[in-house]
Amino acid sequence: MLSKMRKMDNKGFTLIELMIVIAIIGILAAIAIPNFIAYRNKAFCSAAESDANNIASALADYFAIPSHITVPALADIGMNTLSGPTGASNSATLSGGIDNITITVTDVSSRCPSDYQGSQTDWNSSVFTKVMR
Repeated sequence: MLSKMRKMDNKGFTLIELMIVIAIIGILAAIAIPNFIAYRNKAFCSAAESDANNIASALADYFAIPSHITVPALADIGMNTLSGPTGASNSATLSGGIDNITITVTDVSSRCPSDYQGSQTDWNSSVFTKVMR
């Protein structure tokens, strides 16, 4: 009778094996989720920096025409709508004269991490500034 029970071919996983797999998945998630959130928040910083660089490129194209001798409005260079990782547009302003233009882009989400802003000289409390000379 005992040999008859041993010959039964039980297929499947034991409860212990399933619990170990779930524990491993939980540990991996505990490591990965904070990193994912940090990378996602840095995307808000990158969006503002990208907007400033796009405005700088549009200004370079604008000033390539000799008759353009004044600082244009954002709408004049086609930059009246800016990007944003969540669909909300960053806000931007242009200031200064033709020889020294300051591009200021504000991260409207306010989710750019303060440690990232502190490590970059162009950031000041959710405001990215780029100077064109």
